[in-house]
Formats: sequence, C-alpha cells, structure tokens
Amino acid sequence: MTALEQQVSHAIRPFTVSFRKRALDDLRHRLAATRWPSRELVGDRSQGVQLATIRALGQYWATGYDLGRVQSRLNALPQFTTAIDGVSIHFVHVKSKHADALPLIMTHGWPGSIIEMLDSIGPLTDPTAHGGTAGDAFHLVLPSLPGYGFSSEPAEVGWDLVRTARAWAELMNRLGYDRYVAQGGDVGAGVTDAIGRLGPEGLVGIHTNLLVPALNDPSSLPNTTEEERAALAAIKVFQTTGNGYFVEMATRPQTIGYALLDSPAALAAWMIDHDTDAYDKITSAFVDGKPSGGLTRDHILDDITTYWLTGIGASTARSYWEAYGPDAPAAGRPLLPDPRVPVGFSTFPGEIWRTPRSWAEKAYPTLNYFGVAARGGHFAAWEEPELFAEEVRAAFRPLR
Repeated sequence: MTALEQQVSHAIRPFTVSFRKRALDDLRHRLAATRWPSRELVGDRSQGVQLATIRALGQYWATGYDLGRVQSRLNALPQFTTAIDGVSIHFVHVKSKHADALPLIMTHGWPGSIIEMLDSIGPLTDPTAHGGTAGDAFHLVLPSLPGYGFSSEPAEVGWDLVRTARAWAELMNRLGYDRYVAQGGDVGAGVTDAIGRLGPEGLVGIHTNLLVPALNDPSSLPNTTEEERAALAAIKVFQTTGNGYFVEMATRPQTIGYALLDSPAALAAWMIDHDTDAYDKITSAFVDGKPSGGLTRDHILDDITTYWLTGIGASTARSYWEAYGPDAPAAGRPLLPDPRVPVGFSTFPGEIWRTPRSWAEKAYPTLNYFGVAARGGHFAAWEEPELFAEEVRAAFRPLR
C-alpha cells in the first residue's frame, strides 16, 4: 500500500444521520399491525416480558414518541466514520474546552448503544458545569461497536472482544491521542478489559462497572464472606433464570435475528428482557409513568429505535457468538495477561450482582480505585449520568 493509499484508507470522515421517511412510515405500519400473544400465565416476569409492559411501550412508540429524536440528538454532536480492519467504525468525538483534558474512549454494550452514553457527555467533557473542576475534563470518544448502530457489520468471523480492543487502540492513534484511558460496561466492559490486557502504547488506565472475569469463571473467586456468597448466588440466579437472551445470541444468533429484523415489537421485547433491575425500571417508566433517573420512555425508545432503523438485530446478536460463543476463547482470557495499567472499578446497587472489593482485587492486581455508587444499575451511564461521571472522574483522577 502506497503512502497515499494508506492516507485514504485511514481517513476520518464527518458523518450525519439521515433516516428516510419511508423507513419511519414502515415502522409505524409494523407497530400498528403487531400480533400480540396472550397474557402470560404468571404474575411476574418469570415467563418473560409481560404483555402489559410491551403493549404500553408499543402504544407510546406508535403514537407518543417522536421518531425524529435519534436523528436530532446525534446530529447535534460531532460524528465521524473511519475504516479499521475492514469495518467502517462510527463514533462521536467531543473535545473538551479545557486544554488539559484527558482523552477517554468509552464503550457501550448490548442492548445499548452510544445512545445510553449521550447524557454523560456534558458531565465528562464540561465538568465545571456539572459540579467538577477543569482538572476533571475529558476529550470523549464514543465508538459504535462493529455491527451496532452506524458502524458497519463485519463481513467475516473473528470480531471478538480482543479484535475490537485492537481497533479501538488504532482509532485513538488515528485521532492523535498518545495518552488516553478507556471505560466500559456490559459488552463494553469486556472490550475495556481486553484493551487493558493488551496494553497498547498510549493507554494509561481503564475503568469498568461490570466485573467480566466474575461472569466468565465465578468459581475462581473468593466465597468466604457473606458479601461474596451473595454475589455468587446472584450470578447463579442470572445464569439459571435470567440469561436466556445471552444463551440464544451466543449459540444461535442468526435464528433470533430473523424475528428482530421483522418485528419492532419483538425487537423491543428482546431488548428490555435483560436483567431484573433494568426491566422493573423500564416497566415503571411505561406502565406507571415513573422513570428511574435518565431511564425515561423517550430515552429507552431512542435506543430501540436506533436498533430498528439501522437493522442491527442479527449483527448485534452475532457479536455475542463472537465474544461468548462455544468457540470463543473465554472472551480473550486466560490467553491474555493481567492488565498492565491501573484499573478502576465502580459497583452500582442495581447491577446483576454486587461485586465485592475482594473480587475486583483478585481479578485486577493493578486495581487502584474501587467505588461504591449510591444509585444506578447495569446501565449506569444511561440511568445516572451525573453519578456515573463522578465515578469515572474519581477513577482516573490519579492518572492525570
């Protein structure tokens, strides 16, 4: 490849979201034509998403929600694309007005997207307007995972967490950042864990709010204290009664993908059936009109609408097959060494399990921050953006 060809292939191009009217009209038509199942035969969510919840969501989506919100929210931000390893990566890049801001690449998960992080942009890039100081500022990079949102779908297998982490290192290099930190939750925690273990040049620290090693091999962690036993019990409950979506996407992503591309109601039900805390809060927002923090009806539908209009039901499911499927190398571990950089971790009370500090210390010998948040759950940046930003600031403050 010549120098000119390399320059063209590495180009960073501005991006604007534009949804066609016929796509919006088709969504409305499909919502109106939804074939609903009969009501569940139990009084809780043990059979899955409850009919009252999904019908309330569908009704608001069809008649009360502004389908132009996603386009407007994203186009108010600086967006770009660049091709890395055969995939067009979409990202939001917001530079702080503070010259000494620390570059931060932050990764979303499933069923999230960069939508779940939008309300944390202000607190992270402009901390003086949100109770922080200029010394807390970040230049923020929010990439869409391959096959998610406005990033293109991989055309070949092999896009596991480690390959994504390498792509993120390349992205930060292209942006000219020679010193940066990384953060992630859910699948994004796996990517962030992997980039910490890879230790690319320029990375000086990571922070996560989901202890990925605990999900991979909980039996390897201490279980002597009451707190540790409670966390193990919560993981067992999740693995036996709450991870149906995980198993299906990790083993048969193409099968579920057909439904997710054909029915917006099916897509919505699949996406909100993630964990009990998040499901209860989503139900409260739609059925009772009582949102939890930033987890409002509009914010929830911004994310689901993004999935529908970009047609990523199957490709996002395949990302679980790549990362956690039968042939996945334990999400990059134990093939990779312990992280080579300082690690920060924050636990939120509504998480699938409450991570004890002892677990974080065992998983990460370089742990240098452990935070216990007062509110929030699995989607912490989405639900409690201000509190989430405080945790991120505190975790990376020693590295400035």
